[in-house]
Amino acid sequence: MAKFDHTDDSVVVIIGSGAGGGTLANELCQKGVKVVILEAGARQSTETFIQDEWKSFSQLAWLDKRTTSGSWRITKDFPNLPAWICKTVGGTTTHWAGASLRFQEHEFRARTHYGEVKDANLLDWPITLKEMEPYYARAENKMGVTRTNGVPGLPGNNNFKIMYNGASRLGYKKISTGHMAINSRARDGRGACIQQGFCFQGCKMGAKWSTLYTEIPQAEKTGKLDLRAECHVARIEHDKAGKVTGVVYFDRDGKEQRQAARVVCVAGNSIESPRLLLLSESSKYPDGLANSSGQVGRNYLRHTTGSVYAVFDEPVHFYRGTTMAGIVQDEAEHNDKRGFVGGYELETIALGLPFYAAFLNPGGWGSDFASYMDAYTRTAGLWIVGEDMPRESNRITLNSDAKDQHGLAVANVHFDDHPNDEAMREHAFKQSIAMYEAAGARKAFRTPPYPSTHNLGTCRMSARADDGVCNKHGQAHDIANLFISDGSQFTTGATENPTLTIVSLAIRQAEYIADQMQRRQL
Repeated sequence: MAKFDHTDDSVVVIIGSGAGGGTLANELCQKGVKVVILEAGARQSTETFIQDEWKSFSQLAWLDKRTTSGSWRITKDFPNLPAWICKTVGGTTTHWAGASLRFQEHEFRARTHYGEVKDANLLDWPITLKEMEPYYARAENKMGVTRTNGVPGLPGNNNFKIMYNGASRLGYKKISTGHMAINSRARDGRGACIQQGFCFQGCKMGAKWSTLYTEIPQAEKTGKLDLRAECHVARIEHDKAGKVTGVVYFDRDGKEQRQAARVVCVAGNSIESPRLLLLSESSKYPDGLANSSGQVGRNYLRHTTGSVYAVFDEPVHFYRGTTMAGIVQDEAEHNDKRGFVGGYELETIALGLPFYAAFLNPGGWGSDFASYMDAYTRTAGLWIVGEDMPRESNRITLNSDAKDQHGLAVANVHFDDHPNDEAMREHAFKQSIAMYEAAGARKAFRTPPYPSTHNLGTCRMSARADDGVCNKHGQAHDIANLFISDGSQFTTGATENPTLTIVSLAIRQAEYIADQMQRRQL
């Protein structure tokens, strides 16, 4: 691994090492660009991952102080954990389940297709599916996505077989074990999935794609990557002209350091990225960096979610096999005759007993709760994933009354469900219960949303500078050498799990940055 001087102003500094930051770093390094990654978390490995839910959670999750507001139930159940993101090298690609789905054409044109939705801040993306298709193809090949490039699908476990049975009886047709960035056969120097579960705890087999052991090691081999773990960025600095010049960060010993930069790319997830931009306010940028539109932190998206579990007479052992073992995509289309715009998917989910108990009904107890615990081995489950509506009032702000371990104002996450979100969730709950009943469930029940893992928006792309934070390349409208390189650049959330699109955008962004640097435009 390379070591670059703190005064070297020829480097690209990337803040964060997940799907966006880790991929961007490798793509730039392969093009001969010098890169410094600053990652707030520690570096783990397939050897150090822990197959115990609570211990793994402490190892991988972002547990720095946060606050929460709004009417969503999470303010009551999880006030200090509004989102489940990771603080580790590889970011949330260590934790994700692997679902890798392309957005649909209409989802890049949500404002055009859905029309005006009251109290929503819908906007068309400044890019199209056609523009994204070649980058989707490259991302699928890079990640080894099943059912693409001749890679076979993963086998279905009992959880999927129950889903398939019930969904087929309801007339659904788009049922499969999904497009997954998990090796169904040995590929890219990594073995095939052995179906042991614990996908959320960091795949110990290395079968699941993660920037931790794919993109970052590949970048290090080029001699162009300087990865600095346990380094928390406090602010981004700029010169009198407004061009960013470097970042100030706290290293693993808590000492303040400064790294000069030619380009800065922010890839800290949709909570930490806007927080950093807001913390970087100055006399020239009194409202924070890249915020002339006032849109930094706004339009926070988390996907419409909820879960349904069902108890059967015979053992299911739904925790055996991949966590996201199957998907129903029939409801992913846009059909406003259902009473809402956009669509949703039903994806199998399996939680270990500790997390199952914690999320089933937070704070709940009693005979019903006990009966669900007793029936754990006979339980099947799924997660609802749907497109939620962007709202300016759903936003990330700084809470100056609360400080983190570095004395920095923490992020406050405010969220209220839009009526469209509520209508979609109710429809999905009813369909899920009907599906399990059709499969012969003794009883089926719904659970409240968990802390979100699909955090999007807050620094969105827009064609006009007044409408967003960055352009179609993730380049800040206000500052040419500042980029947004994660899911916070999403204009809308779409239905599908976001990682494939984040990776595809990173590949595309790397091409743009390298070209602009060569042209001396950056």
